[in-house]
Amino acid sequence: MSSQDFRNGRKIIKSKKVLIGSFLVIILLVWLHFTPPGLLGKTDAVGYAVCHRITSHSFYFGDRPFSFCARCTGQYLGFLWGIIVYFTQAKKRSGFPPRSILAFMGVLSLFYLFDGVNSVLHLYPGLQRWSLYEPDNILRLFSGLGIGIVISGILYPLIGQSIWRDVSLKPAFERLKGWGILFGGGVLIGLLVLSGNPLILYPLILLTAAGLMLLLSLLYALIWIIFAKKDNSFTSWRELGWWGLAGIASALVQIAAIDFVRYQLTGTWSGFLIY
Repeated sequence: MSSQDFRNGRKIIKSKKVLIGSFLVIILLVWLHFTPPGLLGKTDAVGYAVCHRITSHSFYFGDRPFSFCARCTGQYLGFLWGIIVYFTQAKKRSGFPPRSILAFMGVLSLFYLFDGVNSVLHLYPGLQRWSLYEPDNILRLFSGLGIGIVISGILYPLIGQSIWRDVSLKPAFERLKGWGILFGGGVLIGLLVLSGNPLILYPLILLTAAGLMLLLSLLYALIWIIFAKKDNSFTSWRELGWWGLAGIASALVQIAAIDFVRYQLTGTWSGFLIY
């Protein structure tokens, strides 16, 4: 490659980075302008894009419901916790969990599915007779925490096997202690939500929105990497910076688009049902 070709290539890359950065800033400014005021108003708008936000299915911060229902609160907090643990402890180890852990994850997934179906049945008078037990926000919370950790445990290895040039197929943790920290931390987070302490609940609401943004951003970044045929070509996290920004921009576009459509249909930032 000639020096001129190299310079042209760098100019193209720089132009793409400027385009991505500018697009992200524009979308963010537009979204911030049209969504409800205040920091919790913004987290409401994030939750509004993915969650029904039914008040009876939500915990409360003072006299206002959480930005996400109890199940979604658990789900995105669980995912955020799982990704933090994997990122700090697993590094580039991208193997799937051992069979015993996968079996436990399967149980958590079934618990999430079963409790979710039972909760839906209880919403409609004609279907309540099929509901096996009275739905409860505590069960919603912990079923969400479980599935959030499960999602992180499946997505992290998938990302690693898709991006790293030298893939390590070792499981994230080789000892039971690591898995205990992962799942035990999820239980602790649930207890913090149930504490009712405003000094704890406020940051947890913000972290729930952050968990959703992180999940969508990672998925979109991975999609862009595969679309550009850059899979298995990275050697460090630093090389993924602009792909991460592309993922964030895509996630924000999705949230803004759903917010816009839902608000046009309902005319309110509240949940689908006051129930």
